[in-house]
Amino acid sequence: MISKTYSFGLLGLEAYLVEIEIDVAAGLPQVTLVGLADTAIKESKERVRSAIKNSGFQWPAQRITINLAPSNIKKEGACFDLAIALGILAATEQINGELLRNYAFLGELSLDGRLRPVHGVLPISLAMANLPLKNLILPEENAKEAGIVPEISAWPQKSLKETMHFLTDPGSRQPFKLVIEENLIPNANYNLDFCEVKGQYFAKRALEVAVAGGHNIILLGPPGSGKTMLAKRIPTIMPSLSLQEALEITKIHSVAGTLLNQDGFMGTRPFRSPHHGISDVALIGGGSIPKPGEISLSHYGVLFLDELPEFSRKALETLRQPLEDNLICISRIKRSLIFPACFILAAALNPCPCGNYFNPQKPCHCNPAKIRNYLGKISGPLLDRIDIHIEVPQVKYRELTETNNAESSQAIRQRVENARRIQRERFKSTKIFCNAQMQGRLIKEVCLLNKEAQELIRMAISELGLSARGYDKILKVSRTIADLEQKEIICQEHVAEAIQYRSLDKLLN
Repeated sequence: MISKTYSFGLLGLEAYLVEIEIDVAAGLPQVTLVGLADTAIKESKERVRSAIKNSGFQWPAQRITINLAPSNIKKEGACFDLAIALGILAATEQINGELLRNYAFLGELSLDGRLRPVHGVLPISLAMANLPLKNLILPEENAKEAGIVPEISAWPQKSLKETMHFLTDPGSRQPFKLVIEENLIPNANYNLDFCEVKGQYFAKRALEVAVAGGHNIILLGPPGSGKTMLAKRIPTIMPSLSLQEALEITKIHSVAGTLLNQDGFMGTRPFRSPHHGISDVALIGGGSIPKPGEISLSHYGVLFLDELPEFSRKALETLRQPLEDNLICISRIKRSLIFPACFILAAALNPCPCGNYFNPQKPCHCNPAKIRNYLGKISGPLLDRIDIHIEVPQVKYRELTETNNAESSQAIRQRVENARRIQRERFKSTKIFCNAQMQGRLIKEVCLLNKEAQELIRMAISELGLSARGYDKILKVSRTIADLEQKEIICQEHVAEAIQYRSLDKLLN
């Protein structure tokens, strides 16, 4: 007898419907699985067999053929276990196959029949919202992801046996729903705050400018000066998440499988800080069936690269496309997948191998050639894509012992919110939302300078030897500084501050 059930597979961040056909026929007992299944799916034969037996049902001593359609797409993961098990039970008439028609099934089976959580439930739920199929049966741990989408009904279950009882009496339960707005966490709830940072007023101002305009930033200073401490507090001054942003972030982390410790939903902006030994594939994403990497997991948040020169040159060069286009395109033989990558890059590095080049208290033991080789690991094209370079000196004793509280993240974030509001209004007819994303013609239209500012930027270009991209960076940062002061025209003081944030160009190049 033939039965049919439905489940879903993932291609990048998008889900597609998988039709699972089960044929149980006379013949030698064996299980044949077709439809471009990976190793995890092929191993499901043994999991499903044990789960059915240990749940009190009969395993057929017949020939079982399982087909996963469409057959031209490679499928991976253990999310098809529940659908396969129910299909076998329907094909052997242990359950009425008509009861399965209006449901899609997700879940990995343990040997005793319990359901284990799976990845990618949110994109699957969003895909179901556009299909006639509106009921999704899934593990309890994944209920919040599915409950976000109001168009579908999510039915969380604990085990195969409980699922069978529910299918025979669906009116005994109510679908799980989640009000997403109640789960958006205000940035004020972060455990970190800028008021905890002693001194470093210039660096904190640079971070405020970076966040207000969405600019990338490099923090350069000796060990112990507070570069990492400052970077970790960047999310606390970023604008609050919109509903659309929260859904996009949650979708990416759902596919990557990092949501179970987040109660099924990402309510705050991500902060990712990979180790410098990370491979280029882990950073940018990929694999035989591509998955998002650290860059995409930082979407709408912060990617912090500590000890930047210690990262491999190949890994760093993969940053160039996402920094320019806010997306990552991963190509395979049959298809190309696009992952979003709109993030603020914050990088920290020492000015030399020993770290004491800028330290007046400790002598530097590195010769000029050694310093050039160390900083030369960061290519010029990559530096050109980073808007702000800021020096973070050692904190003085007087600043460490001062009793006055520094400005809080909440106060800084309010100014950032005001600047971002101006930018949203300015770019409402375009597809961008912050100054860092401006290109070409838009820069000329938006970055209006008075005569004094024009003269100052002309002098700076001749002195610093900036590239055309560096010139655009100064204009965009100046525009952000003017927005923080709610000024329409960029003035001399705005350009002067922006130039200070490029004063390390000669050293780094």
